[in-house]
Amino acid sequence: MAIRTRRPGTAAAARGGSRRRRLPLRLLLPLLFLVALMAMLLLRGFVHSEILADHRVQPPVAADRVPEKVLDGGPVIDTRGGRAETLQVPDGHLVLTFDDGPDPVWTPQVLDVLKKHDAHAVFFVTGTMASRYPDLVERMVDEGHEIGLHTFNHLDLALQSDRRIDFELSQTQLAITGAAGIRTSLFRPPYSSQAGAMDNRSWSVAQYIGERGYITVVNTHDSEDWRRPGVEEIIRRSTPEDGKGGIVLMHDSGGDRGQTVRALDRMLPDLKERGYAFDNLTEALEAPSAHSPVTGADLWKGKAWVLLVQASDSLTGVLVAGLAVVGFAVIARFLLMLVLSALHARKVRRKGFAWGPPITEPVSVLVPAYNEAKCIENTVRSLMASDHPIEVVVIDDGSSDGTARIVEDLGLPNVRVVRQLNAGKPAALNRGVANARHDIIVMMDGDTVFEPTTVRELVQPFGDPRVGAVAGNAKVGNKDKLIGAWQHIEYVMGFNLDRRMYDVLQCMPTIPGAVGAFRRSALERVGGMSDDTLAEDTDITMAIHRDGWKVVYAENARAWTEAPESVQQLWSQRYRWSYGTMQAIWKHRRALVERGPSGRFGRVGLPLVSLFMVLAPLLAPLIDVFLVYGLVFGPTGKTVLAWFGVLAIQAACAAYAFVLDKEKLTPLLSLPLQQILYRQLMYVVLLQSWITALTGGRLRWQKLRRKGGVQAPPGAAEIPSPQVRDGRPVA
Repeated sequence: MAIRTRRPGTAAAARGGSRRRRLPLRLLLPLLFLVALMAMLLLRGFVHSEILADHRVQPPVAADRVPEKVLDGGPVIDTRGGRAETLQVPDGHLVLTFDDGPDPVWTPQVLDVLKKHDAHAVFFVTGTMASRYPDLVERMVDEGHEIGLHTFNHLDLALQSDRRIDFELSQTQLAITGAAGIRTSLFRPPYSSQAGAMDNRSWSVAQYIGERGYITVVNTHDSEDWRRPGVEEIIRRSTPEDGKGGIVLMHDSGGDRGQTVRALDRMLPDLKERGYAFDNLTEALEAPSAHSPVTGADLWKGKAWVLLVQASDSLTGVLVAGLAVVGFAVIARFLLMLVLSALHARKVRRKGFAWGPPITEPVSVLVPAYNEAKCIENTVRSLMASDHPIEVVVIDDGSSDGTARIVEDLGLPNVRVVRQLNAGKPAALNRGVANARHDIIVMMDGDTVFEPTTVRELVQPFGDPRVGAVAGNAKVGNKDKLIGAWQHIEYVMGFNLDRRMYDVLQCMPTIPGAVGAFRRSALERVGGMSDDTLAEDTDITMAIHRDGWKVVYAENARAWTEAPESVQQLWSQRYRWSYGTMQAIWKHRRALVERGPSGRFGRVGLPLVSLFMVLAPLLAPLIDVFLVYGLVFGPTGKTVLAWFGVLAIQAACAAYAFVLDKEKLTPLLSLPLQQILYRQLMYVVLLQSWITALTGGRLRWQKLRRKGGVQAPPGAAEIPSPQVRDGRPVA
């Protein structure tokens, strides 16, 4: 059912020829959001060494091309300008160096110990850690320590191309600039040792590094603190003999560095008493500082980089929290659905169960129709097979395809046609209510067919005078194709299982437009159908709840509806549904603070609907986002196991819903594919609805193209069909 509207784009095209169509903002924003999300996740993966990481280590090779004076020289190797010089640290000076940081746990403790004993050191930071913890890099510089490069991803540069080496250097400098506003000329290759251990490959790297203006710094004493050999052993390995100078290799990241911190706290005062000075490298060598300030565009590039990294880490934290919320909501929803739907089924299937006295009086069936020529005959004929006395009122909402004439030419008893100018589905239903003769009113869509027992089953709950509306069991009639089968799974598992749950909780959010029934008095008390929202069925259901009526679910009142058969039509339908639901929630928001039945629905129904129908589905893509992230960047095994765990829970819930609805389980074979493809479409539709709501956009009704593929169920009246040409009956 839809409002007929002119398409201004068509007229514009006619006037201006083939004008290029702009991508609508409601589509552009979701696309930009998804692109930005993936970019931030990729940045996070890069900074955490999950992208472009290379953990290979070059085994030792020959050293015949390494100059002897380098192999026998000091730990500071200068290859700038084609030189091959080395420098020794003077006696009485000990340069402490810390690799792989900064670490948020251990680096502050190392800095505290150094400050306590008035000692300086050199921190060879990786770009990944400097980007993530810029405040620690800034503190190092502020407290007089020197910074050196240790590559961005801790790669063995002997295995990398010149281009990758340049990238590692520039990205690390960018991180240091963003953190502390400086550049540094010190570099230490990962997996390096002493000068005497240099081979041909590492020497070629040192030469290339020198061409880029860096001084290579190795060590003379390796504390091997990464092995955690004990405090005494770390001190022993870090102490030079006979007062000689040296460079000590330690680590402030990469694992538990408690032994390093304790060893440092003991070693510093002991060696100071023996005359050692703990300076940074250039202080010990009496050379100009390795730091140079950065200003202008380069400084702002560095700050922007650090800001983006911080944002990506924060976003990941938010996503993880969102994933926890989704996990809780999904599991809670499944548990609620399983338990409460079982209670509902047990209640209504109990032997001798009755809503109240049997309802046998005639009822009015309203069929609003706009351009339903392909479907309307099947719809009306299915009603003629009803085993409950009815009158049928077809409200033609300004159709242009002869819908009303088709119904009239059928010449069926107790079937009336009411014509009106195109005014929309709510107006058509209100017109139908005004023309209905009976106090119980059944509403259905013009593309839906009823079983012979549908009306009788649908109206029996009105035997309880507290019941104001009844939701029927809507089913997909054209489920022979894949997209129809996926909607069939959604209808059985999502919609109908949900309705059992909401029935028990007494907060049914929606009477489906395809099959629902109302008391006339309930409709009149709330003012009838409203066009305030695009989901008039949800709007009227919430209004009836707030007026104090009960809304229940009749599982045996089955109706077969024609679901969209193309992605575009499905998108349009679900976009309208989700946006209309948001409108209805917002319209009835005052129920949250009201008393009585309205307050009960507002404090129970609205939060559940908001959580399960709006918030959780919006956040649910996080499951798939982390699936893709885990498959690409690891850990792949755990990721796949977690995804199949979620799928198993959904499959179990779906199977239970199919058994409860007495459906064949065959369509569930496509459930994994539905989770990968169909669900993603629903996510984007919901995101688009959110953006439309937040930007204050207005969405008009859109007419879905029907094929008339849903036939009258077995037992329908056999009435000769008129000949139809171009959607119009032929006399």
